[in-house]
Amino acid sequence: MIPIGRGQRELIIGDRSTGKTTICIDATLSQARLNKAAETAGDKDYRPSLLHLRCDRSKAIQHRARIITVLENAGALPYTIIVASPASDSATNQYLAPFAGAAMGEWFMDNGMDALIVYDDLSKHAVA
Repeated sequence: MIPIGRGQRELIIGDRSTGKTTICIDATLSQARLNKAAETAGDKDYRPSLLHLRCDRSKAIQHRARIITVLENAGALPYTIIVASPASDSATNQYLAPFAGAAMGEWFMDNGMDALIVYDDLSKHAVA
């Protein structure tokens, strides 16, 4: 595993069912735990990662619901924005979803905040 610092990008590639999404969820949960611990301790010097943005496109509805449940149970949902464009959406929405997520991440960045953006499965974006 390679630690990812602020401003870095990491591409996670692999075959089906190798745990790519799990790695991204674990990163989100880990960051949410750090945010909560700093808030609880009242640490004024801690700079929280306020946005964990998941651009989730081609996953089945049940899989997306399971991810949301995991984030909610772990208390990470207050730090998360989910931009989802399922296969039933129009081609325009499927095409624009990742760009909308990037725009939201840039807004947080431009306002002095940190963001972890996860693009989960952009294969349908390529088709659109």
